[in-house]
Amino acid sequence: MESLYHLLALLFFLFFVVKTLFRHRQNLPPSPFALPIIGHLHLLRHPQSLQTLSSQYGPILFLKFGFRPVLVVSSPSAVEECFTENDIIFANRPQSMAGDHLTYNYTALVWAPYGHLWRSLRRISAIELFASKSLQKSSTICGEEVCSLLRRLLQVNNGVTAKVDLQFLFSLLTFNVMMRLAAGKPCIDEEVAVTEVEKQSFQQFKEIFSPGLGMNICDFIPILRLVGYKGLEKRTKKLQRTRDTYLQHLIDETRLRRRSSSFKTAKQWKREEKSSVIETFLSLQDLEPEFLTDTVIKSFLVMMFVAGTETSSVTLEWAMALLLNHPKAMKKLKAEIDEHVGHGRLLKESDIAKLPYLRCVINETLRLYPPAPRLLPHFSSGACTVGGFDIPRGTTLMVNAWAIHRDPKLWEEADEFRPERFEAGLGEPEGFKYIPFGTGRRVCPGAKMGLQIVSLTLGALVQCFEWDKDGPVVDMSHSPGLTLSKARPLEALCTPRRDLITTLRGI
Repeated sequence: MESLYHLLALLFFLFFVVKTLFRHRQNLPPSPFALPIIGHLHLLRHPQSLQTLSSQYGPILFLKFGFRPVLVVSSPSAVEECFTENDIIFANRPQSMAGDHLTYNYTALVWAPYGHLWRSLRRISAIELFASKSLQKSSTICGEEVCSLLRRLLQVNNGVTAKVDLQFLFSLLTFNVMMRLAAGKPCIDEEVAVTEVEKQSFQQFKEIFSPGLGMNICDFIPILRLVGYKGLEKRTKKLQRTRDTYLQHLIDETRLRRRSSSFKTAKQWKREEKSSVIETFLSLQDLEPEFLTDTVIKSFLVMMFVAGTETSSVTLEWAMALLLNHPKAMKKLKAEIDEHVGHGRLLKESDIAKLPYLRCVINETLRLYPPAPRLLPHFSSGACTVGGFDIPRGTTLMVNAWAIHRDPKLWEEADEFRPERFEAGLGEPEGFKYIPFGTGRRVCPGAKMGLQIVSLTLGALVQCFEWDKDGPVVDMSHSPGLTLSKARPLEALCTPRRDLITTLRGI
């Protein structure tokens, strides 16, 4: 037994010698001491752990999450190098348990490997989902759902001050917009009274499409996946079955309705403007049945619900929370809307371009609280060099947008809410110091649609109602996760503006 201990000690010593020599030969980026098996996972105790490590070891950091090498970059120059000269190398996504089960074998645009499939999916999405004509349609639907939201608020307070659950209302708005775009119908119709039962039902529906694409401990330590650690994979498979059944029902329902319109020929269906994304894809399926299968259509729907709802709703929540905590900014935004829109009508999409301070408020919200604070992970398909360091093939890249957006070297009073900092450029800053939607060839394709929803909703709420905090200050703590959500749901006091009550009742 004693000789066995000596042998294990020798193997352990040789392991660290080989690892140290290999590291020096490779010229890897700075890295703290890693523990066997778990690597640096023990250092990730809170959401700002990566920012703390980067401040100690530099903006280019090499970590081991279990058995996975991870490159963390938190400076504009490092981000630029990753997504310009190394953009193709980092154009892939890492494989994971969630990716294996929730992306239809990696056919979802957001998670598809870089190559012919991704280019085909990107082309279809650019034409059918994010082209100018599609954005006009989404703008119309968004405007209608914003009016529905305003009517709900008016019913709740009936002319007096009332406390409202903004987290629920923002989620309902974004899911209704996406559901109408996808299937031509809302999740909850406006005529349906929102009771606690309806809220619970909607919450269950939301959970079906909660992001769920983040990596978990089983992705870093594969043996845990083999032993079924905490039932994580079992729950992921169950979630996928529920999602798939629901999405297939939407497709079958639309297909049946399409076939029942027997007075229309197939050519007529192809020529006409379709009322939903599913109808459009079913028409394209007639032309490309081998490529555009039901599975591929479902992967597009997953992208719409997962990437297009939670990101917009949490941005609206953070924006309202910041305005409630900064009444001067709220007052300035209200004055801008009153000047350019007035009291006789509701704010429209065409007004957004005349409201620069509104865009500044949204930009500053996205700077302080980016929806994905570490962006979506990338994966190196080959060896490369970043900042003079060697990056091995098979490294997961994490871009710490949170740290970049709050770097005092890049931003004056970096932790303060100051929308005025964006007034000079009226838009996004140049370079790579502001990246709420990612960058490079895998930048978020739905950024314009998301900004459209957030701008119209936030502007209408500020125009039509007086808002106040439900307490001395709004709590700004956040929960860990792929999407940066508030730790506590946002509730606020809402009162219809007397000078707009007639306009509100007329919508």
